[in-house]
Amino acid sequence: MAKPPSQRRWMAGLSSGGSNAGLAPGFKRDAEYPLEAELLVLDEASMLDTVLMNQLLRALPDETALLLVGDVDQLPSVGPGRVLADLIASGAIPTVRLTEVFRQALSSRIIVNAHRIHSGEWPIAPAKGETSDFYLIEAADADNLAEKLVASVTQRIPNRFGFDPLAEIQVLTPMNRGGLGTQALNLALQQRLNPDAQPRLQRFGTTYAPGDKVIQRVNNYDKEVFNGDIGQITRIDAEAGLVVVAIDGRAVEYEASALDELGLAYAISIHKAQGSEYPVVVIPLAMQHYALLERNLLYTGVTRGRQLVVLIVEAKALRIAVGRQQATRRITRLAERLGGLG
Repeated sequence: MAKPPSQRRWMAGLSSGGSNAGLAPGFKRDAEYPLEAELLVLDEASMLDTVLMNQLLRALPDETALLLVGDVDQLPSVGPGRVLADLIASGAIPTVRLTEVFRQALSSRIIVNAHRIHSGEWPIAPAKGETSDFYLIEAADADNLAEKLVASVTQRIPNRFGFDPLAEIQVLTPMNRGGLGTQALNLALQQRLNPDAQPRLQRFGTTYAPGDKVIQRVNNYDKEVFNGDIGQITRIDAEAGLVVVAIDGRAVEYEASALDELGLAYAISIHKAQGSEYPVVVIPLAMQHYALLERNLLYTGVTRGRQLVVLIVEAKALRIAVGRQQATRRITRLAERLGGLG
């Protein structure tokens, strides 16, 4: 399963305890009780919002060096601000842009098309019958798209490339709701990939069974599992109301009352996937996703795939996603203020 972003582990040292520590009134570390480090390296810095950056800097001694690593072209933080982009734009912070790709070969169509999408260009599909690491499949409408997606995940990709549909294929979709959102796709894929497993346990509107792929939806510092961690259910004791999930090689137990922390993960949102990577990524784009069709959303989804990326799209939806850049327009003054210090 995919490894979580490094911040999830690091946040355990900065923030207060409790299963929803991000909502707690304070942080463990601050100016009075600072972090102990000579150098702090923070990965996936594009996900850092203004509030958390403020708390981090308060907890960082003056003599500690801070190195931010991130892709400014991915989705901005869920919270306010665009810290990484503003730091770069200010010109006040020494910045290095890495251009050599190590995840795939430079000739990889994943890389080529990620650059094309970033530049607002239509991705290049392979010729019919050609083997590639990037495929573009057009669908007539949303129903046809859903059929092609389920067939691709459960049959076509495993049969042609040998990838495990549970452990190696991840569906990333723009939205949670709708016929091509995470909820509907999870039900469809669960019915195809894990239809007969027993016993089954239903809680909070979701049915769980041994073998189901699940995602942790909140930080739980007691269990040492974090928002975005993906695992697989190994055992269910229906009488005791107990679910055991294998996450990063550990067995994590959940009582039935805590199952609202979990969700099915056959399909997850592109936002949830930011900071993670997967062997295979399958991305649906349809007009029902209209409100979230953005260039940086598509770019983020495509760059989550290591070995194979499959886009299954309504052509109009892909055209909108490649051309639209509204999400980058956040009104902040951090860059100007930092620039004025130089």
